[in-house]
Amino acid sequence: MLELDGGAGGGQLLRTALSLSAVTGDPFEMTGIRGDRPEPGLKPQHLAAVEAVADACGATVEDADHGSERLRFEPGTVTPGEYDVDIDTAGSVLLVFDAVLPLAAALDAGERLVLRATGGTDVRWAPTVDHYRRVKLPLVRRVGLDGRVAVSRRGFYPAGGGEATLRLRGTDGLDRFEATAPGTLERVAVSAVASTGLADAEVAERGARAARRALREVADRPVETDATYVESDCHGGVLTVRAAYANAAAGFDALGERGTPMEEVAAEAVDAFAAFRETRRSAAGTGRVPAVDVHTADQLATPLALAGGSVTTTRATDHLRTNAAILSRFGGDLWLDECGSGATVRCERPLRDR
Repeated sequence: MLELDGGAGGGQLLRTALSLSAVTGDPFEMTGIRGDRPEPGLKPQHLAAVEAVADACGATVEDADHGSERLRFEPGTVTPGEYDVDIDTAGSVLLVFDAVLPLAAALDAGERLVLRATGGTDVRWAPTVDHYRRVKLPLVRRVGLDGRVAVSRRGFYPAGGGEATLRLRGTDGLDRFEATAPGTLERVAVSAVASTGLADAEVAERGARAARRALREVADRPVETDATYVESDCHGGVLTVRAAYANAAAGFDALGERGTPMEEVAAEAVDAFAAFRETRRSAAGTGRVPAVDVHTADQLATPLALAGGSVTTTRATDHLRTNAAILSRFGGDLWLDECGSGATVRCERPLRDR
């Protein structure tokens, strides 16, 4: 039984532990969960992740209660099938999916696992749907984690009410992932999404136009734009900039809030992309040109530990460092090599070889 300290970070430590426990078969007990947060302990979205992974692998669980700072998790065997989970708040369904996604490594070729979830699809402190679908999932499919996400209803803060489905398919095995030579920028695409109640104000179109104008100065490529309106339980909006490189991808998004013009939302996302481009320029010739943005790098830690490989990014976040520490407890050999021009995340002895 692995004894883990959950006090050094947020819910990501728990999600990583759940994923690796289900895949490796190693049980764990985590204490001090979210101990450094103003309101420590398990919240609805963390409990939803526990429920989803436990159902999928037939785990025995203790102390999975709201506010609990302790969890004991003894996994069984990952079983193909269909599962459902309801966060019951605007908590992120993508973070729940992120706990379940690595379970694809435990499926035999052709086996399928489906998880339907309700909650928030585009909320703060979590990946947005478009970033997850258009940046992360295509990258992890190169590893052999075959995951697809379909959204039937968007969920914004504070109402939530979003509905999404994660579909996993087992493959013939995991492949080493290399993204340290991203290559040239090939495409830039903007997705602006807003709730239908904002259509008369042309919120989505304004965001897309503002992003396209700003990107002309920094992208050096034609910019594709898409403006869409969606049904949702409350007003909301999100804008995502996706940069596709020859051997990598990066994403930059911003959420709309009441009182914030969509033009400012677009500027936030474009500014993040511009900063990423500038870091790439300054790193040219160093062998450390960033291939992915920092948030994507955070999300690639578990796939790298499972499959092996390396990826470059602009910097190593505290999030990535604490996650690497949890991965090491399960035998994940994840190394962070940092310098002024960026960071490289590397795994030479993946868990697939255990």
